[in-house]
Amino acid sequence: MDNTQDLIHILLVDDEKGYANVLANRLSRRSIETTKAHDGTQALQTLRKKDFDVVVLDLKMEGMDGLQVLEIIRRMIPDLPVILLSGHGSRDTAEEGLSMGAFAFLTKPCQLQELIDIIKKAAASRSFQAGMLSSRSGHKKE
Repeated sequence: MDNTQDLIHILLVDDEKGYANVLANRLSRRSIETTKAHDGTQALQTLRKKDFDVVVLDLKMEGMDGLQVLEIIRRMIPDLPVILLSGHGSRDTAEEGLSMGAFAFLTKPCQLQELIDIIKKAAASRSFQAGMLSSRSGHKKE
């Protein structure tokens, strides 16, 4: 698989605009197209308008927090991988997010390569699931 042709599309949700801008720029140089949202409401509106391979979601935000956004994403798009990020995350919060269906949890600041590796794994898992579903499309259960 040629990674330069397989652009990954992510939604980055973080209320720290400076951090989001720097991270988006760094990811775009590595074939990861990033759309930014700076709060939970904006993230959910963006998800209604565009398809993404992965969501990278900050836990601590003004208004709706990351776990609330994760819960809604799970209902909207159950197979969309969500990676949680937090500079304030506790082990309990991480475990709660993972039990709610998050793909992974990373503490900010995280190593860029670690985040890229997890984004690629998350996108690949979704592609695999989509392939499995389309191969079974002739065998739908009613």
